[in-house]
Amino acid sequence: MWFGRYCTAIVARLPYSRRVPLASTFRHRARVFVAELAKFGVIGLVNTALDFGILNLLHFGMGVGPLTSKCVSTVIAATSSYFMNRHWTFKHRARSGMRREYTLFFLLNLIGLAIGLICIAVVRYGLHMDSPAAINAANLVGLLIGTVFRFWSYRRWVFMADGHLAVEKAPGDSAEPIVVGPTG
Repeated sequence: MWFGRYCTAIVARLPYSRRVPLASTFRHRARVFVAELAKFGVIGLVNTALDFGILNLLHFGMGVGPLTSKCVSTVIAATSSYFMNRHWTFKHRARSGMRREYTLFFLLNLIGLAIGLICIAVVRYGLHMDSPAAINAANLVGLLIGTVFRFWSYRRWVFMADGHLAVEKAPGDSAEPIVVGPTG
């Protein structure tokens, strides 16, 4: 009982212009999170099929090495993923300029690519397995681990929520805003 009154007293002193019930805020955030996660998953499935298709075409169909094939398939699938995520999954989030977003997106995908390459390299060169099933299983494991990393990092650094960027515009400038950097 005293704890509820204590929390209410603290919240009453916060410098917000309007008070939003905590449960309402939580429900809204949960709905947004679930919607983003579902859309990210759909886009992930589409681009996973693209990644697997290109990887298999290059490696098993054209004889390109497995790591080179994975690099090419990831660049193509990541570019497709960027545009799908920007214009569907995270369309409601702040826009900080395509150059900044795509650069961060690409760098974070390099980390995701490294995760996938390590999985394929362990199977191909460590375990000496080169069958389509082994390469695809390693690719799947790398994609699953990389997907968790990508979702977290895209929300955190690429497609940030409104209010998480400090943006400045030059007086009278109607061009892209200049990103100063994350706030908070």
